[in-house]
Amino acid sequence: MTVSAPGQVNGSGDARALYLKLFAGETLGAFAEHNVAMARSMVRTISGGKSAQFPATGKTTASYHTPGTMITGNVINSNERVITIDDLLISPVFIANIDEALSQYEVRSEYAKQCGAALARTLDKNILQVGVLAARASATVSGGDGGTVLTVSTAKTNADDLVAAIFDAVQAFDEKNVPETDRAVFVKPDQYYLLVNSSSKAIHRDYGGSGGIADGNIIKIAGAEIVKTNNLPTTNVNSGVSTYQGDFSNTAALVMHRSAVGTVKLVDLAVESDYLVQNQGTLLVAKLAVGHGILRPESAVEIATA
Repeated sequence: MTVSAPGQVNGSGDARALYLKLFAGETLGAFAEHNVAMARSMVRTISGGKSAQFPATGKTTASYHTPGTMITGNVINSNERVITIDDLLISPVFIANIDEALSQYEVRSEYAKQCGAALARTLDKNILQVGVLAARASATVSGGDGGTVLTVSTAKTNADDLVAAIFDAVQAFDEKNVPETDRAVFVKPDQYYLLVNSSSKAIHRDYGGSGGIADGNIIKIAGAEIVKTNNLPTTNVNSGVSTYQGDFSNTAALVMHRSAVGTVKLVDLAVESDYLVQNQGTLLVAKLAVGHGILRPESAVEIATA
């Protein structure tokens, strides 16, 4: 019999040559599909070093000039936020030759998707935790605006109250001159479908609502994109990277502009593979090295129940 090797390039050479590329492609695809928060933060890629500096500039004023008086100039306050790279984040998997041979389905494809999804979930959790912490933080620049926490006791159970809170959050953005583009509202599936199914305004066309019960979706409220995610923190997080920890038990939603959180990327998503003869299998590792931090607290609003 003539054996067709799906891992070979054009039917010749190393029988495993294409496997890593296929695994990496599946991992990248799954990561992009599951990651919702990184693109909604300020991302900077560095080629070396352990941290990156994000400068912040305050505002100045304008006034009328009286003829004959000396113009001395205004003072514009400045500050910075330094974001440090975390330890290498990895998602490893070992595939034994015998298990792969016995399996009735393509094992690597499924494992690749799981590795990509695992990395995406971890990054989303970290970014959204930092986003909530930004809403609780003071101003980066002296004299500037800090974050905002809106307390609505029924925000997790009453759809119209949650809608009203989102409008209040957007109003806070407007009053702090936060750009109108790139605004997002992150909610858990429970609150997302509560908005779709129970709100009299969120999808009601007379109120300018978008989305619908038929499709089970909601697109925007008050110009802010509604993002459904399981990774919004709603528990007391006391493990992992210390700067991402906090008590998020009362968090119902996070309204955030992308300037609220910064992401520094040192090692982009990559996959390494090593065939281990002594173990008769292949070790595949999906990895990346990033860090997250608060940039502009005025660009984040936490909607909390207490």
